[in-house]
Amino acid sequence: MREIYGFIFPEKFVSATVGMPGERTFYLQAVDGRRNIAVALEKSQLAVLAERIIALMKEIKIGKAQDFQRGNRPLPKLTIPFAEEFRVAALSLTWNPQTQKLIIEAQGGEESEIIEDVLEGPPLLQVTVGIEEALTFAVDSLALVGAGRPPCQFCGSPLDPAGHLCPRANGYRR
Repeated sequence: MREIYGFIFPEKFVSATVGMPGERTFYLQAVDGRRNIAVALEKSQLAVLAERIIALMKEIKIGKAQDFQRGNRPLPKLTIPFAEEFRVAALSLTWNPQTQKLIIEAQGGEESEIIEDVLEGPPLLQVTVGIEEALTFAVDSLALVGAGRPPCQFCGSPLDPAGHLCPRANGYRR
């Protein structure tokens, strides 16, 4: 039997991390009442998800330039306690123009595409949010992705506190 964690307009839907830059684990978390579901995903998956949400909103001409700015809000935090339900293998977005709602799906397992069968398949987190929540989620997620280690000025690779072996400096530590 397939586990589907469905949230329609949850009290909270965020991306957040645990750990120090360079060793962070990224999560999507949906909280509604006593239900608290968190799934782990890669930084690159979160970045693509956030970028696609913003591109979709721009394509359908929803949101103004200021809607895509964060301001000085702190980055969201995970509601604790939480447990990682699964690691995300596939993500999808569905826009419903009649209801003006966005459905975000995160699927576990090995498949790189979302499986439509509701009875069989890997676990699935399915979250329905409104336009404002989607924009806030996307903008905050991009800020979270960018809040990691600063890039090397020469090669663009992330810098550790002790520097790194830079390929553009012939292996010298930067």
